[in-house]
Amino acid sequence: MTARSLIIVILFALLSGFAMPEQAVAGNDQKQSDSVRWDMPTPYGDATHHTQNLKQFVADVEQASHGQFRIVLHTGASLFKHNELPRAVRSRLVPMVEVFGGLLGNENPLFKLDNLPFLATDFDSAWQLYQASKPAMEQALAHHGLILLYAVPWPPQGLYSQKPVTGLDDFSGARMRAYSPVTSQMALLLNTQPTTVQTVEIPQAFSTGMIDMMVTSPTTGVSSQAWDYVSHYTDIQAWLPKNLVLVNLRAFERLPPVSQQALMTAAARAEKRGWQLAREETLTKTKALAEQGMQVSLPTQALMQGLNDIGVQMTADWLKEAGAEGEAVVNQFNRLREASR
Repeated sequence: MTARSLIIVILFALLSGFAMPEQAVAGNDQKQSDSVRWDMPTPYGDATHHTQNLKQFVADVEQASHGQFRIVLHTGASLFKHNELPRAVRSRLVPMVEVFGGLLGNENPLFKLDNLPFLATDFDSAWQLYQASKPAMEQALAHHGLILLYAVPWPPQGLYSQKPVTGLDDFSGARMRAYSPVTSQMALLLNTQPTTVQTVEIPQAFSTGMIDMMVTSPTTGVSSQAWDYVSHYTDIQAWLPKNLVLVNLRAFERLPPVSQQALMTAAARAEKRGWQLAREETLTKTKALAEQGMQVSLPTQALMQGLNDIGVQMTADWLKEAGAEGEAVVNQFNRLREASR
């Protein structure tokens, strides 16, 4: 954690009455009264469907608790940098966070699964993958004292580039944005240079030449005004990664029962609403890219063949890393997908 982040957290703790732990900022070592305030950081800006969904979630919690449970949302990585969030919630610097699931992939390969290219490429299969992997993810998070409240996907990931990309050779030598262990691996397999860039840093990264290509959602493309830096969007629909809303278990257990119930009820509504918002977001934001002058196109057969081959390779590598548990999750996903046909 940066010194700036620590100072900000301490100030919020003092102002809000949030207890301070022995290590740095206390999360919940003192018994909370019936009136509760939590601070919740998210790395994403106000315009994304994730943040809009969170704002409604926060309002639902306050309403369901009759004003006794208030969650203050801190957007745009204003409280912590994205990569600091898992540690922040585990150590009770804050009681809950929203985090990109793939960011946890270095700790447990289960969280890389929904980042694998061309394993689940539409909303129905993404939901099936979530259901197949959810029990294992919940168990993995519980080992770190965390609860998975809900998960919401991004729209299918597309390719942003300055020039048309019709085959794998067109990637060679590019500087590609990476935002997770899997996207870094994919960038290397595409013979590009992976560069880690947070969502809020995309415009600066393009304008300074740190990156000249990225694979991300239409949502991020619009929020970062990608048309200012690149001219082509190829709708490869590579994967649908998810954001996870996580709560520190100890903080949850110290909530009054009415606040616990309010949190869980609002979370169930937020998950259902968030998946529908993501579907709508895909259509509206892809249209917005075209309206801003970007060349929106479907991928060529040659490009998709090459990308699918890379996806098969990455899935095989993931299965080796994830072992028996990973194999069981993928087998369950395949059963769910087959049953829906």
